Amino acid sequence: MHRAAAGSRPAASPLPSAPRAPSARPVLGIVLLILSAWTLTCLDASGKWVMEAGVPLWFLCWVRYMVHLVLVLGLVLPKRGLGILRSTRPREQLIRGGAMLCATAAFFTALSYMPQAEATAINFLAPLLVLALAPWVLKEPARMSRWVAAAVAFCGVLIIIRPGGGLHPLGVLFGLLTACCFTAQYIATRRIAGDDPYTSLIWSGAVGAVCLTLMLPLILPAALPVLSNLSPGNWMLLISTGFSGALGHLLQIGAYRNAAASTLAPFVYLQIVSATTVGWLAWGHFPDALTWLGIAIICASGIVTGLIEWRRGQATARRIRQA
Repeated sequence: MHRAAAGSRPAASPLPSAPRAPSARPVLGIVLLILSAWTLTCLDASGKWVMEAGVPLWFLCWVRYMVHLVLVLGLVLPKRGLGILRSTRPREQLIRGGAMLCATAAFFTALSYMPQAEATAINFLAPLLVLALAPWVLKEPARMSRWVAAAVAFCGVLIIIRPGGGLHPLGVLFGLLTACCFTAQYIATRRIAGDDPYTSLIWSGAVGAVCLTLMLPLILPAALPVLSNLSPGNWMLLISTGFSGALGHLLQIGAYRNAAASTLAPFVYLQIVSATTVGWLAWGHFPDALTWLGIAIICASGIVTGLIEWRRGQATARRIRQA
C-alpha cells in the first residue's frame, strides 16, 4: 500500500492503483516514491512550523485542502476533462475524504505535541491494521501472518510511546487516533480501486475543502488576529502545505504507474528517514536508541508482511495460469 498524505503519512496510504498495469520502469518508480516521501515530510514539517507560529489547526487544514484542490483541478481538468470528476463509488469517496480530513487534523495535532519522526512511525501501524481487519471489512481470507505482523508492529509502537520516553500523552493519543483514521482511509481506498487515481485525488481534496469552507465562519474569527501578524516566510510555508500535498500525491501516482507495489513496498519506510532528517534539521530532535528499536520493529514487520503477501500473490497467479 502506498501513502496518501493528508498532513502526510505513511507513504503507504494508497490512492487506488491505476487501472493499467505499471510500466516496467522500477528505478523511476522508486525515485518518484522517495521524492513523494520527502515532499510529504516537508508538508508535515511546514504544518508543524506554522502551528508553532500560532496558525490555528483548522485554518491550516483549510489552506492545505483548498490549495491542493485548486492546483489538482488546474493540472488535471485541461487534460482529462470533466469526466475525471465522475466516481463509480461516490459514497466510498466521501467516506475516504472524511477519513483523510480527520487524519490530517489528528496528525497535525499530534505534531504539535511530539516530534515528527515518532509521530510518523506510529502511522505505519495503519497498513498492518488494514491487513489484520481484512477478513471482516474486506471479506478477504483470514491470515495468521497478518495478525502476527500487526501485533509485532504494535509492540514496536509500545516501545516508541513507552513511559519515560518523553512523549506527551496527548501527542501519543492523537498519533494513535491518526493511525486509526488512516486505517479507515485505506479500507475506503480499497473499495474504490475501480476509480481513476486522479479522480480520487480530486475527491480527497474536494471533501476537505468543502467541509472546511462551510466551517469558515467558525474558523476565521480565531485565525484573523494571528494571520494579520504572520510573517511573509510563514505565509509561504502555510500556502506550501497545499502545494506539497498535491505534489506528493502526484508523485505517488507516478511511482505506482512505473513500478509494481511489491517493488516499492520496502522503500515506503524510507519516509521515517526523511521525517527524522527534517525533524533534526528544523527542531534538533533525534530519536534515542530505544525509539529506533521500535521504529525498526515496525519497519521490519511491514517489510516481511509485504514479502509474504507478494509470494502468496505470485503463487496464486501461478495456480491460475496452470488451471
